Amino acid sequence: MTAPPFAVSDPLAHGAGNGITTDTFVSAGRHPISPTTPSRADGSITSLKRTLSGSGESVDDGDDSKKIRPGVKRACNECRQQKLRCDVVQVPTYKSCHRCRRLKLDCKIDSSFKRIGKRSRNMEMEKEIHELRRQLATQQSSPTALSPSIKAPPSEAASPRISTIPSQLEQYITSEQAVNSLLHLRSGTDGLSQVRSPNGHTRQPRRLEGITLTVEQVDHLFERFFTLFHPFMPLLDPSITPDAYFAISPLLPWIIISVAARHYPPDPNLLPSLSAPVSVRLWATLADVPQNYVVVKALCILCTWPLPVSSTSSDPTFMLSGLMMQIAMQIGLHRPSHAQDFARFKEDLREEELRDRVKTWVACNMISQRVATGYGQPPSTVYDWALVPSASNGTNYTLPEEVEIRLSIERFCNKVTRSFYTNKMDPMGLVTDEQRGIMSDFLAHDFEEIESKLRPNTSAITFLYLRAAGLHFRLSAFFDSPESQDYHAHLTSLWQATTSFLGRVFDLDTVGGLLLHASNYILQMIIAAGFTLLKLLNSFFADSGKLAHGRDLFLKTIKAIRTISVATNDLPSRLAEVLAQLWKSGGSGLRAGQGQAKSLENSLQLKVRCRMSMSLVYDSVWRWREEFQAKERGNLETAVKNPTNPDSNVESSASSTIDNGLPSEGLLGDGFGTGSNTFFGEANNEVFDPLSWMLDGYTDFPYDM
Repeated sequence: MTAPPFAVSDPLAHGAGNGITTDTFVSAGRHPISPTTPSRADGSITSLKRTLSGSGESVDDGDDSKKIRPGVKRACNECRQQKLRCDVVQVPTYKSCHRCRRLKLDCKIDSSFKRIGKRSRNMEMEKEIHELRRQLATQQSSPTALSPSIKAPPSEAASPRISTIPSQLEQYITSEQAVNSLLHLRSGTDGLSQVRSPNGHTRQPRRLEGITLTVEQVDHLFERFFTLFHPFMPLLDPSITPDAYFAISPLLPWIIISVAARHYPPDPNLLPSLSAPVSVRLWATLADVPQNYVVVKALCILCTWPLPVSSTSSDPTFMLSGLMMQIAMQIGLHRPSHAQDFARFKEDLREEELRDRVKTWVACNMISQRVATGYGQPPSTVYDWALVPSASNGTNYTLPEEVEIRLSIERFCNKVTRSFYTNKMDPMGLVTDEQRGIMSDFLAHDFEEIESKLRPNTSAITFLYLRAAGLHFRLSAFFDSPESQDYHAHLTSLWQATTSFLGRVFDLDTVGGLLLHASNYILQMIIAAGFTLLKLLNSFFADSGKLAHGRDLFLKTIKAIRTISVATNDLPSRLAEVLAQLWKSGGSGLRAGQGQAKSLENSLQLKVRCRMSMSLVYDSVWRWREEFQAKERGNLETAVKNPTNPDSNVESSASSTIDNGLPSEGLLGDGFGTGSNTFFGEANNEVFDPLSWMLDGYTDFPYDM
């Protein structure tokens, strides 16, 4: 019988002596040849031969002279690693491939070479970077972990903050390449000459674009920050040296320096010079995703003391506070005891690291609440169990008493905002007069409860924060209807809250001059208090008993706002000028008795009602614009350079441009002088942002925010 044309010789015939059967052939993952097998049988035979040759057996295919040859590697190691085509020539002479010659790589073929996946390699590098950063921050933040101090040269012996870098750190910073590739420590200086080492120590000046600060200036500015500004927001560790801050972050130390440069006697122009470079570095850092833990702290400080701006349209503080909260939650600060759930690998936090995360998360919520209150916006805070550390939730840590009281104050402010200004049934979010009256009673009880927790040794700054919260609470009186039952009682409470807050403000000025370095939130509440006095003292509410004391407080308020202002023509100085002009045009409080004939319905009502407790400020500025800018009765740019004296007995150079005979009801009554239709008139196509719309366009800072 003739074999079919597709038949092949039976490979099992050659292996019969070796005990190879059809079952063995199938168990090896191969299929036996059958009469229906297509012409691919040659491949199966070849595979079988390779299998046998791999076990040391010599198998031929009918020709004993032809043996199975091992596979030949046709690509070099570098091209195999990148999975690229390689044109390396091995015989007769070895010639490197074109890619290795072009990139000047070592072109070779190694039989034991195994390709390494990029993902696993990057994971190992990231894990190593995280570990080095953790060790660096731990060693520099723990005084006990520092190596013995090294004496500074005689020229630097007087400096109070000479850096001492742990000796354990030397293994990580032996070369600039190791620092740049693993730790990314961009300190703003050249080389590693700033780092203290056993071989010697040379501290170089710090540079940011065209600004250079000497070692003495940096040390003095850091000391100034922790002495004058730190009490308002005790977030950072004063024991960490400036060099350590520069080592762990390219942004945070420059934020500290810019805050300390406010009202800096040795160089009054330092803050205006720093504003543009620091702003550039800020946005460059935020664009570098993902963010880290230190960036959150930098945003906390910057939102407490923003860079100077001339209008709200160029003020990014509210936006930055939102970024601060989002970044904090992205890296898991709101779940401090479960940080590994928000990391790419497991994080083993020590007790002090866990405490610092809790402290930072508390600071984020307090700052976010203050920013929202000061800007008349809804808060983005997250008040949950993470802000009440205890052993039950994995954080065996108790907040300091001072911090806990301040947190309870901001919780109260949040409760006020959500009680009065978040009514989903009202287009402007306002509650009814009846609801406001009921909620006011409950909130008044909560305020008294917080006040009872304060001790005689409680800091003056904490008392100031409490009075600011009370003013935020009582400013809701301007939303009451004159026909409401508690209208006069709420106005009286507002008067008391305003005078109490301003009394604390002026007392703070006597405590080491801290008022000069107050946070932006305190400044905003001072401005709100000034407009409250302006409104009340030029209305039916004022009487002979309140007028004298109120006028004295109002004059001090304008002086305080102008004192806290950090740059010429910045937003506080503009608002102080608006206050002074409105006060002068209203008769400096001397015509309050004329207001008795005015209708109660129109004397204290607001037309700007969507900015929560800050609606009064925006409403008053709108009135100023309608009476002065619309009629060209004054020039704000000129007035800021030559401030108006609010005292009616003294004339200033700028006051000559203001019509002091202007009727008071045009500014503080029911109308705007040009008619109520112009308030939201069709001619106004601008976005509703009164402070920016009317105060823009005069003299801006020489940099872009």
